[in-house]
Amino acid sequence: MKVQRTSIAIAVTMALTTIIMPAQAQQADSKPVDVVQSSLTVPASTAPDSTAPVSQVIVTGIRASREQSLKMKRDADSVMDVVTAEDIGKLPDKNVADAVQRVPGVNISSGSGGEGGFSENDRVSIRGTNPSLTQTTINGHTVSTGDWYIGDQQGTVGRSVSFTLLPSEIVGSVEVQKSSQADYIEGGTVGNVNVVTRATLDFKKQLTVEATVQGMYADLPAKTSPQLNALVNWKNDENTFGVLFQLFSEKRNERRDGQELFLLGSNYIGNPSDNSAAVVAAHSDLNGVKYPSQIGSAAFTQQSTRTGGLLDFQFKPLTGVTLDINGFYSRFNTDTFDTNFMASPYNLLSQGVSPNSYTVKNNTLVAASFPNTVFNPNDPNPGADMPFPGVRDSIYRPNAGSTAGYLDFDSKIRLSDTLTITSKVGYTRGTGETPHDYGYEAYLINSPMSYQLNGTNGPANVSFPGVNTANFNNPANVTNGGSWSQSAKVTDQETYGQVDAILTLDNGYFESAKFGVRYAEHKRTAYDVNYGCSTNPNDPCFTNPGQTLPAPAWNGTVSPGNFGAGIGAGPGFLSNFWVLNPANIASWQQQYDSVSLGPSYQNNFEIKEKDTAAYAMTNLVGDHWRGNIGLRLVNTNQFGTAYDYNSATSSFAPVTSTHNYVDVLPSANLKFDLSKDLVARFAASTTMSRADYSSLSPAVVLNNLNLTGSGGNSDLKAVKSNNVDATLEWYFAPQSILSAGLFYMDMPSYITFGNNVRPFLNTTTDQIANFLVTSPYNIAAKNDGLELAWQQSFGSGFGGLVNYTYADGHDASGNALVGSSKNTGNVEVYYENAGFSTRLAYNYRSSFLVGLANVTPQYAAGIGTLAASINYKINDNFSITFDGLNLNNPVIKYYSNAEQPEAFYSNGRQFFLGVRMSL
Repeated sequence: MKVQRTSIAIAVTMALTTIIMPAQAQQADSKPVDVVQSSLTVPASTAPDSTAPVSQVIVTGIRASREQSLKMKRDADSVMDVVTAEDIGKLPDKNVADAVQRVPGVNISSGSGGEGGFSENDRVSIRGTNPSLTQTTINGHTVSTGDWYIGDQQGTVGRSVSFTLLPSEIVGSVEVQKSSQADYIEGGTVGNVNVVTRATLDFKKQLTVEATVQGMYADLPAKTSPQLNALVNWKNDENTFGVLFQLFSEKRNERRDGQELFLLGSNYIGNPSDNSAAVVAAHSDLNGVKYPSQIGSAAFTQQSTRTGGLLDFQFKPLTGVTLDINGFYSRFNTDTFDTNFMASPYNLLSQGVSPNSYTVKNNTLVAASFPNTVFNPNDPNPGADMPFPGVRDSIYRPNAGSTAGYLDFDSKIRLSDTLTITSKVGYTRGTGETPHDYGYEAYLINSPMSYQLNGTNGPANVSFPGVNTANFNNPANVTNGGSWSQSAKVTDQETYGQVDAILTLDNGYFESAKFGVRYAEHKRTAYDVNYGCSTNPNDPCFTNPGQTLPAPAWNGTVSPGNFGAGIGAGPGFLSNFWVLNPANIASWQQQYDSVSLGPSYQNNFEIKEKDTAAYAMTNLVGDHWRGNIGLRLVNTNQFGTAYDYNSATSSFAPVTSTHNYVDVLPSANLKFDLSKDLVARFAASTTMSRADYSSLSPAVVLNNLNLTGSGGNSDLKAVKSNNVDATLEWYFAPQSILSAGLFYMDMPSYITFGNNVRPFLNTTTDQIANFLVTSPYNIAAKNDGLELAWQQSFGSGFGGLVNYTYADGHDASGNALVGSSKNTGNVEVYYENAGFSTRLAYNYRSSFLVGLANVTPQYAAGIGTLAASINYKINDNFSITFDGLNLNNPVIKYYSNAEQPEAFYSNGRQFFLGVRMSL
């Protein structure tokens, strides 16, 4: 084992030596943070030496939540922002990611590289970094979640939590912890998001019943879906026992219109691995020019349901003893149908078909027109070597989904006036599963084809002159291609236990000491199965090439009449095409292509971890200052197993890897009360995040179409970072703050990706081929920036906020960090008076690196979203709510460079109308 040392420990010691003077410390009040209430009593005068009678002003609703959030922020020793339950309830925040997106320094996104953007946000990152570097906890413990999208199930997301599974209704408050403390669970290199659920004994009334019933209307599918959330809380008169029970059931109908452009990172005209040398012979200026492989009109629909609940028992059997059992379960179930009509320059150029006319810009074939090619019905291997100008893909994934759940037992025992012991034991499990991925492919034949890229300005123009793309019954234009099918399942689980002790010292500058130990066993498994033809010679799928099979039944359905309108499609956009019934695709595949071919070795792996941590921390207090200093020691034992391809034996063989390493994580947080309204903070720490599970796996995932793939690296080191924060906060009025902060992160072992060529079996041709494989490796990186925030209550019920974050992150090669938006901003205004409240919020983030789409870096263009909420309180028991999401319906744009767009998406607007009841 190698113990790593950093300069942070020296910096922490110097900072403390400078600050702690040899004088008697003035002890500060260390009251525990209360769980958020719906109202707050605020003294009219907060001067510490005031002896006049204190009058009180009752503040409720939005202003109460802002006051409570700022109080928690001000009282914290570390750099932290807080969002409270009332805050969340007055905006259309449908999950925890939505709830924190207006916090300075927080970015949210809806998908990983190559996945595409959806209407509901799913990932959270802090200060322009990869979501995997943000630790997400619930009530201070880890939570395992799965992913509903098959690409994420196959290993592209890693350790980040899926916020799709965390509805906002479970929230009491959300703490965005930007600086580290020794008692925080390791894993948040850049920070932590801690979701605090509502505790039963913190409710004011003995019996509380709450329910919200809403109808969600999505304007693209033009459908309305029901949403129900309910809560019942009871506690006894003595406030020593209570039960909280929450349920949620939220249905959604989604439609996403898009255009997807697949750019081959390794393919170019003249590539010796295909037949495009004939094109170079005819047009020498096209040698080495890159081009889009396919340009597709992508129609995605989804029906989903998020169901689950939370249960909390609290019991105080003795004075000074509190026991708590907290359980949570969430299931996101979905049926998705993805249909794509693609022009395929690859099918033509790779088979030596030269364009009649073309335009090259920045070494990219941005426009081309191709002549008609004659389909050969006697070809024994259609799709592999025929110059089809168009490809029609349909993918149906019924009953896919993900789960998240945990059961946690907490105890707090006050052994004496100076010593308190707390413990936490629990189990958490998340799954992501696609029971069946049904894919059907048809080819467009006997047609010329042309395309024109328009950069990131808008969708490309595509045409097939002389072909009715809305007709599937014309055998002169369409031939049956074939199908594929697979299943995928990922399981993520952890068993954990920890014990902490808090010892009151009251000795000079030393207020208290805290120390503890934690042990966790974590396991992540990914298991895929491929389906295909049997080897039975009597099977029609085996004996006949794909084009001779009967096509799936078609009931005449075509694309929606307004398809593509939301992405700014022009007259040259392919918007009218035939659409198969998903059930017919499933039945067709089950009839001809349903034999299990066994595990998909490329996607299967298992990672086991045993993590042991111990820490010691002291809380310090002085004259107008306080803080903490601590050290956390972490031992990680990793074991990984997967399958790698052995080119000598032409087979997959199991491989294993074992690693053990120790990390030393010092931290210090200092807060200075410069005046009764002005607070300054300084924080320094060393933090770490373990590498993504898929990155640690030696398995590979291959794409036979373009001979590319991605693989892991079992020798990856954990991502470590040396962090420094400095902030200044001015609480100039109630519910108001003006703040500025600087942050710096030095990451000596950041993870990036590189390419290498390796031989693998191309299962389409059953031949060994050279694949361009992308694999992760460690590299140094830095990230720094600033945060500015202003929030104020203007009086007469009006208020607002503005915040801005600048983040500049690059690795040692000069490449941008994943998730790094240089500019992020929020603007919000609200009005609240006499039971009526309304808010309007706008969020913007500039372009950022999403990740890898195949082997190509994928960037997202800058995007701003507008949301609004209206709430009217009829009486003490009933309120009417109306929320609007994505009101400006922005176009989500992905690209690899200015001349190579990768996708344009529109999800439409979502509206929620409902009634909230409280007893």
